[in-house]
Amino acid sequence: MKILIVYYSLYGHVLKLAQAVKEGAESVKGAEVLFRRVEEFDVVLKKTADDKYLSQVREQQKDIPVCTLDDLRAADGVIIGSPTRYGNMTAQMKQLIDSTASLWLKGEMEGKPAGVFTCTASTHGGQETTLVTMMIPLLHLGMLRHTVWRHDNCRRTGRVAAKTGGPCHCSGIGPASGRDHSKSTRLISSQVEPAVVCKAGG
Repeated sequence: MKILIVYYSLYGHVLKLAQAVKEGAESVKGAEVLFRRVEEFDVVLKKTADDKYLSQVREQQKDIPVCTLDDLRAADGVIIGSPTRYGNMTAQMKQLIDSTASLWLKGEMEGKPAGVFTCTASTHGGQETTLVTMMIPLLHLGMLRHTVWRHDNCRRTGRVAAKTGGPCHCSGIGPASGRDHSKSTRLISSQVEPAVVCKAGG
C-alpha cells in the first residue's frame, strides 16, 4: 500500500506537520510512504534569496523529491498539506493539482482515499476554508475524503481545541502571528499538534 504525502511549506510549519503525518503513515503495517514536496515558484526563490531563515528552511527540504504526476498515479492514498493564503491553499499546491487533468481524464485517482491538513497564523485564519479548497479538486478527481475522528482523546481533553481549533489544522504559528519563525516551528515540534496530525497519517 503506497501512501503519498505531498506538502508545500515556505516557513517550515507545514513541513513539521507533514513529518508528523509521515510518522503516522509509517506506523501502519504494510504501508510504503512516499514523501514529496511541491515545487517552489522561481519568483519566490528570487525574492527571498537573501532571507536567511527561509534559506535554512529550503535547505532542510532540498533532498525531498518534488511531487510528480507519476507519484500521484502510483499512490493508493494521498494526504496533502498546505498553509493558507487568504482562506485558500497556496498557489504552489494549486499548480500541482491543476496539472492533474490527464489523471482525471483516465480516472486514475478514482476511489483512492485522501486527506488534507493545514496551519495558519491565527485562530480564525481560514483553516477550514483552506481545507475545503484542497478537498474540492480531490473530490472532482473521484477520491474519497478521509478525516480524523473528533472523539480522539486529545479532543476530549480540550487540548487540541485550545491549541489548534481542529483535528487537521493548527493555528497561531504562521508569519502573521508575529512570532519568530524558528520558535514557532519548534512549538509545532514539541506540542500537541503533531500527535493529532500523526493520526491522520495512521
